[in-house]
Order: sequence, then structure tokens, then C-alpha cells
Amino acid sequence: MKFTRRTLGKVAIGLAAATFMTQMPVMAQDKPAPFDNPGAVKIALVRYLSTGDFFQAYLSGVESQAKALGVDLRVLDSRQDAALQADMVDQAIALGVQGIIIQHGLTESMKEAAQRAVDAGIKVVAFDVNVENDKIPQIEQSDRDLARLALEQAIKDNGESWKAGYVYVAGIAPLDRRNETWVEFKKKYPGINEAAMFGTLDNPIANSVANQARSVLTANPDIKVMFAPYDEFAKGVKIAVDEAGLSKDIKIYSADISTSDIAAMREPDSAWAATAATNPAVVGQVSVRALAQLLAGEDPGKSVIVPPTLITQKDLIDNDIKNMEELSAKLPQFAHADVAMPAWMPNPNAK
Repeated sequence: MKFTRRTLGKVAIGLAAATFMTQMPVMAQDKPAPFDNPGAVKIALVRYLSTGDFFQAYLSGVESQAKALGVDLRVLDSRQDAALQADMVDQAIALGVQGIIIQHGLTESMKEAAQRAVDAGIKVVAFDVNVENDKIPQIEQSDRDLARLALEQAIKDNGESWKAGYVYVAGIAPLDRRNETWVEFKKKYPGINEAAMFGTLDNPIANSVANQARSVLTANPDIKVMFAPYDEFAKGVKIAVDEAGLSKDIKIYSADISTSDIAAMREPDSAWAATAATNPAVVGQVSVRALAQLLAGEDPGKSVIVPPTLITQKDLIDNDIKNMEELSAKLPQFAHADVAMPAWMPNPNAK
């Protein structure tokens, strides 16, 4: 219920109303329509990838921001089935949602599905999938910066000449953007020798990548650096490196982070040297906020970028960071991104 001077009445109930108002939470600003009646707002998250800590944290961020807004959230999970994800967009349309977040996926399967949602009058944002539609804002982690920060640390640690293994799967928007930076780095530093490229998104991803990495390490025992710009890839590489007894001889550089990643990086003699990351929960929150801005008639921008942070093994050990909560507490920029944050938007991280 919304209270104003008009609805509170006049002199006879003035004192009682004033007393009541002192007990109400202070709002930064009245919410615009349709969020003045948030229970009537229905949104959907249509997922392609959901396996791994990153995607669980992303989902928790979506849920926390949706809860802070008070909207009805529906989660549809295709579990890496591209055709099913496209069908799920149609399911969301049939459910009568006002907004859809498309999370990952393939351009060829999601482009037409996203257009069908727009044609139905539904507001859409896309996280890490290029649906080639100017009406759909793209939520990004600044993937090129993620790769750049990790690779700059690799150069700092290992010099400008080394043999590398590279984990990559084409056709996934964030991995494609990170690959662009990898290609640029190889041109800038011709001493980088890519000995092997491999990768898979078969579930469980880490174990599947580990199977490939075992063969790569056997064939290329002189690899010194593994660039695995997705933490599930890095976990798989680390499994293989540990099994081969090469943890002191190889350094792993990645993107993304989770509590289990932090534990793996902090292990004695861990090969996992550094990662560049945004807080996936914050990215989830930003995805909902950008969609909410569209629903409120505001423009979040064509690209909504969440800035990343470099996190090294040394940072984690020196600051005694053991989990995501401590990472957020000791690196405040990791806890909240002031992105897609108009004055009326509730902050689920506010104490």
C-alpha cells in the first residue's frame, strides 16, 4: 500500500498517521509503473547453461533482485538443449510474462525466438548470447576485459614466451569474445606458442575437459601455461594437471570464480594462479534490473557491462579469503555493481 499526505487524511488522524509513518521503512524513491504494483509483474529467466557454481550464483542473483522488486519470477531451464530453449521462450510468452531474460544459448537457435517475444510486446534482455536484435540489451561481464586481465597476469608471471594449452568452445558468445582477446594477445606476443586447443561443454563439464586435458598434457609435456577462460574449464584442467604431477610446472589462468574455485586456488602448490571475474550473483541482479528498466520505460543502454576484477592466488592467501562472502567483504567492488541502478531500484545487497 502506498501512503501519501492525501491518503492519510487530515487533522483528526494527523497525529496517528505521523506515528504510523515513523514505523514504515524509508523508500529512496517511489517506484514507477508497473512496479507500483509489482505482484502483477511476471518475468521469466530462460536458461541454456545451468551446470556449475557460476550459474547457481547467477540464478541466486536473479532471484534476489526479483524478490527485492516483488515480481513473479519463472525459471525455465533447457539444460543445454538449444531447441528446447527456443521452445521455452514460446512457453514464457504463453505464460503471459511481461519480460524475459535469455541466459546464454546459441545465436542461430535464439535469434528468431527472441524476435517472437519482442513481436509479442514482451521486453527482453540477453545475458551472454548474441540474439542480433537492436531492441534487446546485451548484459555482459566485459568478456574481453576478463580475458585481458587474466592474460596480462600470465605475461607478468611467465614472461612473453611460453607454450600454451587453450580451452575453447566456439559459438558461445562470452567464449567467442574472450577468444578475440586471446587472438590479439598471440599477435602482440609472438613468443606465445599455442600447442593445443581443446574444449567441450558436455556435462559434467569439468570432468569432460579433464579427459581431454590428460591427452593434451601427454602429447605436450612442455606446456607451461593453460588459458582456460571459464572456471569449469579451469577445474577440468587442474584435475588433469594434478593427476600428472605437474602442479608446480604449469600455471592456469581463467575467468569466473566461486567458493569451490577459491578453495582450489588456495590449495598448496595449486597450478591455478589467477582468474578474472565479476560476481555472478551481481550479474544476475544487473540482468533483472536492466529488464526492470525496460518495463518501466527507461533505457538501460544497448550494452550493460559489469566490470571485472583480477583475483590472484596471492590475493586469496594474503587476505585469507576462503569463500565468496569473504571475497565480497574484502573486495567491496565485487559485492555490488552500480550498474542499471536508478534511484527507485531496490538494492538487495543493502544492509
